[in-house]
Amino acid sequence: SSGINAEFFTSLAEIETTFKADRYLAPHTSYYTRQMRVRAYGQLLESYSSLTVTYMANSFGVSEEFIDRELSRFITAGVLNAKIDKVGGIIQTNRPDKKNWQYQAVIKQGDMLLNRIQKLSRVITI
Repeated sequence: SSGINAEFFTSLAEIETTFKADRYLAPHTSYYTRQMRVRAYGQLLESYSSLTVTYMANSFGVSEEFIDRELSRFITAGVLNAKIDKVGGIIQTNRPDKKNWQYQAVIKQGDMLLNRIQKLSRVITI
């Protein structure tokens, strides 16, 4: 995984240079590269419940300080679902629980159904 992610960053830097030279793409370059980095971090984090800052930095061929700074910014912005244990140097993913989300959806649909039935029963009894 080290090779692919590090290669990705190298390629992204080349694309960034190309985009900056294009007058139509230049204004969108920083947004694009930021989104691509978020995607790459997200894909790696998705594979693990936790991993070390060192592992992630090595994986992308960047310094631990860089990864720490980047992830902190993206986590604070709510773009990545993770938290960093600065003392232990561990990144923990906290994915939104799918079962919890499904449960909330079922409750909401149930409430909507009950409201419809109540409205319907009022119409019928009149």
